Amino acid sequence: MKILLTIFLCLASLVNTFSQENDQIQKEWEKMHDSKTPLFKDYNDLKFGMFIHWGVYSKLGGVWKGVKIVPETHGSQATIGEWIMYCAQIPREEYREVAKTFNPVEFNAEEWVKLAKEAGMRYIVAMPKHHDGFAMYHSEVTDYNIYDLTPFKRDPIEEIYKACKKYGIRMGIYYSHSIDWMDGGDAGIAQAKKANSELNDTLAANRWDPSKASYREYIDNKAKPQMKEILTKFPGLVEIWYDFPRYMNLPQSFEFYKLAYEYQPGCLINSRVGNNLGDMLTAGDNQIPKDINSKYKTWETPGTLNNTWGYKSYDNDWKSLNEMLFWIVEIASKGGNYLLNVGPDGNGSIPEASVKILKEIGLWMKINGEAIYGTGRWTTLKEGPTGLEMKSTTARKENGFNTVFTPEDFWFTKKDNNIYVISLTSSINSKVSVRSLISIRDQIKSVKLLGTKKSLKWEVSNDKLDIFLPPVSKTNIPGFVLKVELK
Repeated sequence: MKILLTIFLCLASLVNTFSQENDQIQKEWEKMHDSKTPLFKDYNDLKFGMFIHWGVYSKLGGVWKGVKIVPETHGSQATIGEWIMYCAQIPREEYREVAKTFNPVEFNAEEWVKLAKEAGMRYIVAMPKHHDGFAMYHSEVTDYNIYDLTPFKRDPIEEIYKACKKYGIRMGIYYSHSIDWMDGGDAGIAQAKKANSELNDTLAANRWDPSKASYREYIDNKAKPQMKEILTKFPGLVEIWYDFPRYMNLPQSFEFYKLAYEYQPGCLINSRVGNNLGDMLTAGDNQIPKDINSKYKTWETPGTLNNTWGYKSYDNDWKSLNEMLFWIVEIASKGGNYLLNVGPDGNGSIPEASVKILKEIGLWMKINGEAIYGTGRWTTLKEGPTGLEMKSTTARKENGFNTVFTPEDFWFTKKDNNIYVISLTSSINSKVSVRSLISIRDQIKSVKLLGTKKSLKWEVSNDKLDIFLPPVSKTNIPGFVLKVELK
């Protein structure tokens, strides 16, 4: 009986110690997080950014030894090109040999950054390391990097960083802190199973050719040292984009949050640092959330131009301009940022289809970007009969995008003393009717069509506001935006 009592007391003491440690972490995190309050509006005002998934996997393009990697035979993650090492279960040494031949001679950082700027993007999140563990910058931590291992002998991340500085684009970085199929142990599964013996989930762990390193050794000897390199080498980052902390515990997530804070306290950390320690919410991939957790002061949706992130030579399901504008407008109306991905190929070129869409977006943003940048949520987010949910990459691939917006569909954003009314309809009538403006009709000072200077005539008609548009010549740019200035 005494032995059982002793065991019970030891366990109770251990639980209490863990609880105290977690409470202390929470207090420290809250203090650091709260110190960043002035940063949130500046970040949220950027609204539209470019995500770049690019690495050794781009050279393979979704094909391993002549076989296309597809979900039907290689698992659900085979939809996306950057998971090819995992889906094809490529041995580490074989993947390393592929890395030795990676030579993206067509890469031009200035062209990429200028394209982002032309598209109306105001920040770029580049990728020093994805789950394959390969460093796309000159790392002193390991020779498994593009400078030391390949014939390329350049540092693309540094070149992108310098180009961003030159062209006035903010820069953030993506770093896969929890998963590393080359050097990363088991992605934390062993420790997760100790905490939960019923855990039967091994997603994203290298089970076919695992490194001998433990999870703790990976964190101490590779992930944290590389993050120190990155944070030192690239000051002034706008955000750190961590990813896939599926099996990471609270103290480990805090290590990565705190590390970034110590080196760059003015940099926001996304929620995928894990264990609810992020500064900003990262929505699911290609997902527009219905409700935003009030804990987060700002949020971001990561999205793709087709159905993959890393280049996949046979994914040609490109999204249309109309769909891309829907994503931008829907997210802005809900107060979020949109981080739109490009997946350059193994030669260092962004696919021509991606370039075309981005340039088309840029034309729309030149006229209507005022309704996106620096805006927030209005009391009404949207009115009109057409509803649409964007749940995930898989849902988008399966369901496609066949929605046609009507002249009654409007989205709203707000900035200073202005309300913006956004339409994406392809048919423009001489008169539009907006119901949500009725409640503020006595406060309206003027109504203008973005891209023109003259004030428009308007009148109250029953339960809506009728606004009379000037003759508009037919263009390839869908929709229009009304700027409603209040007194």
